[in-house]
Amino acid sequence: MKKVYESAAEALDGLLFDGMLIAAGGFGLCGIPELLISAIRDAGTKDLTVASNNAGVDDFGLGVLLQSRQVKKMMSSYVGENAEFMRQYLSGELELEFNPQGTLAERMRAGGCGIPGFYTKTGVGTQIAEGKEVKMFNGEEYILEQGIFADLSIVKAWKADDTGNLVFRKTARNFNPPAAMCGKVCVAEVEEIVPRGSIDPDHIHLPGIYVHRIIQGEHEKRIEQRTVRKKEDA
Repeated sequence: MKKVYESAAEALDGLLFDGMLIAAGGFGLCGIPELLISAIRDAGTKDLTVASNNAGVDDFGLGVLLQSRQVKKMMSSYVGENAEFMRQYLSGELELEFNPQGTLAERMRAGGCGIPGFYTKTGVGTQIAEGKEVKMFNGEEYILEQGIFADLSIVKAWKADDTGNLVFRKTARNFNPPAAMCGKVCVAEVEEIVPRGSIDPDHIHLPGIYVHRIIQGEHEKRIEQRTVRKKEDA
């Protein structure tokens, strides 16, 4: 089965539809599938629900889909760094489902493992627990969280072979593996595609069984908040 595609648009061909749920890897601007996000913007797919730790910044990452008004709902842990996100949410233009970071990661991982729900103490006694089933275990309350089963996963990895085995670069590993797992189809963009068999099996972070399509491309290295010492303090 062909997994390597020439471009992000080609890799997404036939996968996008209005109203779909997309799981996106990345943390801040680290390890984000920027090429695939841009291709989704160009495709004009709308009314999207996106499960991602955050929504990028105003002009980069998932922020470009907010600018083009293609996102209907975000399922996120952190919503800072993005003024347009804040504006749309406060004006009622954007739905938001807050998730603690560990809960969001586990919801994705659970979906990838075929687990429809799990109980956690995180969020008990807070707004996170409102409307959710509560169960007692060993005399303590736990709330039921549902696994995420996305129509599409988009992730960014450091390298891949042509079978889809992925290796992530340091902290860029973040949400990418669980996001990749929970999609019916997973498309990965990578910095390098290497020959089959050249990756030590012990170094593979995500096996190719989860990855359906791959592209290689050039990526921009951005920093959300670049903070340096003043010259006189250096």
